[in-house]
Amino acid sequence: MPNPYRDILGLPGTLAFSAAGLLARFPVSMVAIAVVLMLSSITGSYATAGTVSATFVVSQAVCAPQLARLVDRHGQARVMTPAVTLSGLALAGLVVAAVAGAPLWTVYACAVVSGASVGSVGALVRARWTQAVRTPKDLHRAYSWESALDESTYVLGPVIATVLATSVTPWAGVATAAVLIVVGGYAFLAQRGTEPPAQPRHETGAHRGSVMRSGALVGIVVVFLFVGGVFGATDVAVVAFTAEHGRPAAAGVLLGIFSLGSVLAGLLYGARTWTGPAWRRFVAGVAVLAGGTALFLLVESLAVMAAVMFVTGFAISPTIINGNSMVQHLVDRRRLTEGLTWLSTGINVGVSVGSSVAGVFIDDNGSVGGFTMVAASGGVAVVTALAVAPLLRRRDHGDPVHLPER
Repeated sequence: MPNPYRDILGLPGTLAFSAAGLLARFPVSMVAIAVVLMLSSITGSYATAGTVSATFVVSQAVCAPQLARLVDRHGQARVMTPAVTLSGLALAGLVVAAVAGAPLWTVYACAVVSGASVGSVGALVRARWTQAVRTPKDLHRAYSWESALDESTYVLGPVIATVLATSVTPWAGVATAAVLIVVGGYAFLAQRGTEPPAQPRHETGAHRGSVMRSGALVGIVVVFLFVGGVFGATDVAVVAFTAEHGRPAAAGVLLGIFSLGSVLAGLLYGARTWTGPAWRRFVAGVAVLAGGTALFLLVESLAVMAAVMFVTGFAISPTIINGNSMVQHLVDRRRLTEGLTWLSTGINVGVSVGSSVAGVFIDDNGSVGGFTMVAASGGVAVVTALAVAPLLRRRDHGDPVHLPER
């Protein structure tokens, strides 16, 4: 059978920057659980471990859009080379501080610095695709490919971090993530031939204010915030669900099945050329995701949960792909990195809040409480998507991207 991704990965430089981008963003999926495993082992406190991990996530969410604005203005390599260096060193410093028993504030400080400077590699990669591809159809496939790669990191990253922390040493997972941030970042940023051109303020005037002045973009970010809440709450609720069934080790398997459904959906979705409006597919994807997660409340066995999670996972990648595509209509293409980064920021904040709130509900009502948070997040995401749909419809002009002149 023909490979629908062969053409785009055969374009000059695309396979190289996509592979390097995968390596560069892979450690981010490891950090949260790696920090929890390391600090819970060293300090004996899950509360400390969880708050340090959340500090990294929130710091990244707050600072990544600001880094992206600098990237659009000055270029990827110029901004992100020192940034990823600082992030990797700060994460290594977190390991040293924890192992050496340094004051707790130094651990938090390292988490803040590392999260603030790691940026959003996924947005950098997608910005390069807009320079590399020739048609909107190719960009659709490129975004689908990258979404599938994103999901693969969510499947493998936590597994690798857990194996390193439990089989080698508690700090091995965090240390490996620190190395990968620098090595992967350098490998990606060294490819200057595919880097989007910088857009200095004095030349274009395109960097005035924030891209979040667009009500439609704000709406998509809020939708992604609650979609992130679905992901974060699901992680915690599944852990509680498997523990209640006497199979705690099955949590990783169930979450892997959830992401596997998304990986397959992303690849299949990108293999087809869609003619309908992207905004309608975006809203439909959110609705399907919310409907599937609401079914979690009705499941009583591990086997049925695995089946429901696999099917529900098929709504994840298409929703994220369409959300990223809609950004092309909502922001100036010279500020594309910043616009795309806001979407990942929304998801990351949602994951952090969703997991925290679900944990409180689980303490009171077990896994049902956690899945209630999952369903509530999905419901609000649907309501928000429907509310913002008229704005998206007015801005959706058919082609999913403003491609640069060639």
